Amino acid sequence: MKLEKITFCPNGDEPVEFFVLEQTRISGVNYILVTDFEEGDGEALILKDMSKDDEPESVYAIVDDDNELKAVAGVFEDLLEDVKFV
Repeated sequence: MKLEKITFCPNGDEPVEFFVLEQTRISGVNYILVTDFEEGDGEALILKDMSKDDEPESVYAIVDDDNELKAVAGVFEDLLEDVKFV
């Protein structure tokens, strides 16, 4: 399966590419699960869409609140049978 690749430009730094494993919407907020490698084990991040609905580009932030991270990680684990967060 070919994964969608997205490019982030964090704080004007060098662009960073990630592969999107899954996306979901919880309580009106979009979340994406991304990884740095298309295949095999890689670093995974859960990102939260911080942009408003009428903005042309999405602005994502890493989910760092422990309760939010645990809840969203549980949803992604349910959506993707072969993903476990440690």
